[in-house]
Amino acid sequence: MSYPKPKNGKAANPLHKPWTKTDKAATNKPNRNAERAKPQSARPVKVVQDDESKVYGENACRVLFSQRPDALIRLYISQQMAPKFADVMKYLAGAKKAYHIVDDAELEKVAGSGHHGGVVLLVKRKPQQNLATYLQQKGRKQDCLLALDGVGNPHNLGAITRSCAHFGVGGIIMKQPELLQSGAALRTAEGGGEFVDGLRCDNLPLALQLCKEAGYTLITTSSHGGTSLYQSQLPAKVVVVFGEEMFGVSKNVAKSADIALQIPGSGKVESLNVSVAASLILGEWYRQQL
Repeated sequence: MSYPKPKNGKAANPLHKPWTKTDKAATNKPNRNAERAKPQSARPVKVVQDDESKVYGENACRVLFSQRPDALIRLYISQQMAPKFADVMKYLAGAKKAYHIVDDAELEKVAGSGHHGGVVLLVKRKPQQNLATYLQQKGRKQDCLLALDGVGNPHNLGAITRSCAHFGVGGIIMKQPELLQSGAALRTAEGGGEFVDGLRCDNLPLALQLCKEAGYTLITTSSHGGTSLYQSQLPAKVVVVFGEEMFGVSKNVAKSADIALQIPGSGKVESLNVSVAASLILGEWYRQQL
């Protein structure tokens, strides 16, 4: 994966603080004491606005910067990770936005998680798209969407998003698409969140009916019935519906399905984790469309 580089090709001083007033001559001199600089206590993060989110983890932050640098608001980073994000810090300094080099304890407070990976970004969220607007965009002869019925675990959402990005799925239909942009979900998605849109719907059965009218075939899964995934011909335009792991999709949603699939296995366990099942079905759909 390639990352954006400073336009002038020069490496940024990773420990330069844009909020520190210095004269030009001093700013242009290499900071020979950079390695000895100590992490500082960052200003506490204000209440995150509805259109903002925290993103943490090296890959998630890296991909976000490569795709939406204008979305960055503030960076918190450990001294160890600073050299890897020198270009990001230079970009923020040029845009007159702050970055803070802090210790792991401070990063954990900022992220609200111990799994920050040494870097946390405060960013503007991706604009959400309405399902109806997505369906009005014509010209898609081949398309795969996911619809989630009650799936809310952030790690499952992140893993599903990562698989969607890998197999070219552009959207996930759900009532609360903002859940896809939680810090835990984006970290687990490893950058995939930048390539998959959350498609909002207020009523899932109605949303699936709209998809049918737009030419999509609805697919659900069943651990007790249905056709084997590997013996099914999957259409070019599909919506694959997954439900909450314990109870599956609701009855109203299940009734609207055109195809029920079963993922063959040994039968030694009741079912697969929803993110694993999604990956297998998306992978087979992708293979068949090649």
